[in-house]
Amino acid sequence: MSDHIFFASAPKHLGSLLAEELTRLGMAGAAETRGGARFSGRTEDGYRACLWSRIANRILLPLAQVSLGGPDEIHDSALEIPWEDHLTPDRTFAIQFDGQLQGVTNPHFAILQVKDAIADRFNRLYGRRPSVEPDYPDLRIHLYGNRDSLSFSLDLSGESLHQRGYRDAGSAAPLKENLAAALLLRAGWPEIAAEGGALLDPMCGSGTLVIEGALIAADIAPGLLRERFGFHGWTQHDEPAWQRLLAEARLRRTAGLKRLGSLRGYDVNPNAIRTSLHHLERAGLAGLAHFERRELADCWPGREDDEGLVIVNPPYGERLGADEDLTQLYARLGSVLKERFVGWRAAVFTSSPELGKSLGLRATKIHSLYNGPIECRLLSFQIEPHYFVSHLPRPLPPEERSPGAAMFANRLSKNLKALRKWRQRDGIDCLRIYDADLPEYALAIDLYEGERRWVHVQEYAAPPSVDPKRARQRLREALGLIPEVLEVPGEQVFLKVRRQQKGRAQYERLAETGRFHEVSEYGLRFLVNFEDYLDTGLFLDHRDVRRLIGSLSDGKRFLNLFAYTGTATVHAAKGGAASTTTVDLSRTYLEWAGRNLELNGIRGPNHQLIQADCLRWIDSMTGERRFDLIFLDPPSFSTSKRMHGTLDIQRDHVDIIQATMRLLEPGGQLIFSNNLRRFRIDLEGLAPFEVSDISAQTLPRDFARNPRIHNCWVIRHPESASSRWDRSGDKARHA
Repeated sequence: MSDHIFFASAPKHLGSLLAEELTRLGMAGAAETRGGARFSGRTEDGYRACLWSRIANRILLPLAQVSLGGPDEIHDSALEIPWEDHLTPDRTFAIQFDGQLQGVTNPHFAILQVKDAIADRFNRLYGRRPSVEPDYPDLRIHLYGNRDSLSFSLDLSGESLHQRGYRDAGSAAPLKENLAAALLLRAGWPEIAAEGGALLDPMCGSGTLVIEGALIAADIAPGLLRERFGFHGWTQHDEPAWQRLLAEARLRRTAGLKRLGSLRGYDVNPNAIRTSLHHLERAGLAGLAHFERRELADCWPGREDDEGLVIVNPPYGERLGADEDLTQLYARLGSVLKERFVGWRAAVFTSSPELGKSLGLRATKIHSLYNGPIECRLLSFQIEPHYFVSHLPRPLPPEERSPGAAMFANRLSKNLKALRKWRQRDGIDCLRIYDADLPEYALAIDLYEGERRWVHVQEYAAPPSVDPKRARQRLREALGLIPEVLEVPGEQVFLKVRRQQKGRAQYERLAETGRFHEVSEYGLRFLVNFEDYLDTGLFLDHRDVRRLIGSLSDGKRFLNLFAYTGTATVHAAKGGAASTTTVDLSRTYLEWAGRNLELNGIRGPNHQLIQADCLRWIDSMTGERRFDLIFLDPPSFSTSKRMHGTLDIQRDHVDIIQATMRLLEPGGQLIFSNNLRRFRIDLEGLAPFEVSDISAQTLPRDFARNPRIHNCWVIRHPESASSRWDRSGDKARHA
């Protein structure tokens, strides 16, 4: 058959990419046009586009285009087309209408007019007509209206070409297969794959990006899995030509699979991983890509020497998640890329350029695409240090500072001088040196001494009444002054913004550097991290509580609940505890606690680390174990999905304390602490026990300006009522 003019439709903004693809496929005259691209060729070229196009939605063979004087001319125009050249009375058809026609408010009207015209023509020629089958027709007819112009085409693709045939289910908010392929092409994956590069998706969902990446890398025709296309019901179908194309595609697949590189997909959702593996098997690629349940925090290259492309479609506000959570997620993703994937390229598909800024990377290319109705951006990155963007405000030099900056510097120096003798006498290496002493400079500043000196700065989020620009100015002044006054290099100053936290939000990751530094406290050694979390792993306001625990622990069986990084356990063990049990829900923090114990030479079966929901664990242990000393320091609130129910310490503290007291030996002591500023202990609800408030005695000198920083009590069984608390705060003694 002579050459045809074909039209390939594409998702919005992908016409140029489709034209480039068609050119690579050898299609003559491929050029972008409204809604897709046009090309010319033989029937076999239309088949080739159906089989090989990764971008197109449909391949249409135009039959006629007419100008209408009005809607009444639709029937007569359709009647003139020789439908008998494409369809027989024994076959079925369906009609689809896109676009708009002048005078037609309901597209169903145009569809009925064309259907009636086809029926009339066949009745006139054969005395019978083909039937309409909307779901699985032998032939699909496509109508496109543009003002007074109506185009008639045959749909050679049948079902949309994005339906490759391997996906029968999806996790939340999936990408269509052709959009996933477009993202990979825009990100440069074909060139990376040709050089043996690796592909990794750290939030793989149903696995579409990884599987499409495999099809591209192995030169596998995306339509090879499909059993049927629209042209199979066309009377002019050339089956020998189609079989030649299939044979060629199968040979290319066999050769391509031999050079397939490393392909990996991770997701925190186990159901997503199961779906990905199922899709991989249906794609005929079982065992050729690796899918695994992993947190973003555990995302690393598959092999140490791997380089390639990290591509990810993280959640965004229109689909999943809340804005503040998403900002932190993007910041963590950026941190993972910068810390672990230097030398790689990355591509992030997002609907929000603002969220993209949270990555801390400068994009080298930006492409506009649509995910359904949502306008999105594909941000492409080179993961190299000179593209890294710091989120820290630029410190102001002296000549740009306001008069208030001098007051801040003076207060900082004064505080250091006032605390010097106390620090030297008590051997304090980590302390708070400033806590919003001047309301205009709403910062908490902590000094840490180890092999070097570090400064941890927390900015209290300003209320809405404060001008954000002025608050930013003061922060920049402080960041300029802190290194000068404290004699610390700027790279050893770390900034966080502290907002009101609920549950374990204060423990959530902000970054993924994995950089730990050793500091000391009363001769004990601890690891702190200044970048990855809001807090460092060492609560300085509990310094005296930990020392108290150490002084009470000799020969005792010690239990640490909601243990965080196990610092209290270290004090207990070094204070002579016969055994320690450390319980926390977080594997990350238990591993950190284990490193703290090891750092201090504490090891062996008498020192247990248990990952568990503390409340459930307490219930499960009732009557089975007894402890002589218990430290109970729960969060103020918790809504963790891994935790049984919710925790509100004001509401629940009586029940929690009563349950914990069942694990305490007669004569033992429970130290109960929390950081809820407005907390009021229910002494009536705890009436069976002796309760001694030791908040004031356990408040370190460097926190004296903020007496509500924590609350602390010693609680005993009634049979220990004759004991009394030694107000020195250093020991408990029995009368």
